[in-house]
Amino acid sequence: MTRFRYQRRLGLRARVTAAFALGALFTAALLAATTFGISREQLIRQRESSAQVPFFNNARIVQERLRAEGEVDALGLLQDLQTTGGSHPVLFFADEWISTNQRFGEAALPAALRRSVLNGGAAQMRYSLEGDPELGFGISLQTAEDDAAYFEIVSLDETASTLTSLGIILFGASLLATGTGAALGWWASRRALLPLAEVGSAAQAIAGGRLDTRLEAANDPDLARLTESFNEMAQALENRIARDERFASDVSHELRSPLMTLSASIEVLKARKDDLDERAGSALDLLVADVARFEQLVNDLLEISRLEAGAAELDLDPVDPSELVLHAVGAYSSAPVPVHYDEDVAGTRILVDKRRMERVVANLLDNAAKYAGGATGVRLSLVEDNVRIVVEDEGPGVPEEVREKVFDRFARGTEAGRRTMDRGVGLGLALVAEHVRLHGGRVWVEDRQDGRPGAAFVVELPAVLL
Repeated sequence: MTRFRYQRRLGLRARVTAAFALGALFTAALLAATTFGISREQLIRQRESSAQVPFFNNARIVQERLRAEGEVDALGLLQDLQTTGGSHPVLFFADEWISTNQRFGEAALPAALRRSVLNGGAAQMRYSLEGDPELGFGISLQTAEDDAAYFEIVSLDETASTLTSLGIILFGASLLATGTGAALGWWASRRALLPLAEVGSAAQAIAGGRLDTRLEAANDPDLARLTESFNEMAQALENRIARDERFASDVSHELRSPLMTLSASIEVLKARKDDLDERAGSALDLLVADVARFEQLVNDLLEISRLEAGAAELDLDPVDPSELVLHAVGAYSSAPVPVHYDEDVAGTRILVDKRRMERVVANLLDNAAKYAGGATGVRLSLVEDNVRIVVEDEGPGVPEEVREKVFDRFARGTEAGRRTMDRGVGLGLALVAEHVRLHGGRVWVEDRQDGRPGAAFVVELPAVLL
């Protein structure tokens, strides 16, 4: 059987959603970074331009005052200057550094800026002072006697605060864009995968027995081929099952007639068994046993073929599970088997075909009798709105590696080939699995819960609470 395996752990919808989210995140992050970078340069340049005009005006005033005759009060001169908010003037004159604020003196100016200005030029520089962003301006002044230079230190705190607010806004916008992209991806994947969901529902319906299920013709040319292929597959499957049903009907007719003749002939021989010698009597006993096994094989094969072909019809009725099990144990068990059930089971019903479910219990009891010396008990319990019927034995148990295979056709254990032991035809548990599946339940085998040796065959069916 050909299988196509997909190794990815995430589902297709999750992967599409993640792709949309990552794409939106990348785009939003790129736009945010670009916007922030451009805005940062623009704001800083704007701040530089706005600070340059008062700086040059103040430098001109200082230079004119220093050129004037008489003694100059440098500190008073700096205090009289009109500076913008966050600006601090610094003057180098007569080999002294003069400032209106001790924090913003010579040490507050970068050495490169001081050196460039004192060499007779003009310069400006962005730098950090004790973690705060600053903008430094400097220009050499021409005086009558001494070298002089005028500096201003302009704070960029307001600009930095504006950039921080802008960064927070852009970050929030990026998160919003990512969330929107994820939502759009989820919606788009849901829309894109809707046809696949319809295919899955149709396949599930076919698996449940509704073989006439078909997909509606798709208007999308990309999906038309999928719809056409699925409908062709469903039609081929329906035709194949119809042929199997006809084959089962033909086999039933062809095998039952000679079996009836053979059984009638054996009954005649059994009536005259006393007239036969010992050897002929033994041969007759073997013949009777083999014909019985052959008849059981034919009946079981026809039954399981009808089940797998979907030709079986259920006559469903709400049934008390404890009464059903008690009746099945009494009717089909050759030895007394205790039945235990919890009190909450008495308040439930299971919607089943009573005849088929009694056959399920009978087959499990028969399996225990043939392979484990007989069932030791049957327990009923209510587990999460499901009724569990557990048939226990004290046999050798079922190894874990074959616990799924025991429900296959003709799975009969290691001693199945011995003609001296009546081990059945190997279809009993396969019929159990098909009957339980037909009722929407499941069946499995496990170790006994009480720790004792043996196996426990568990049938779980949906409960109808009263």
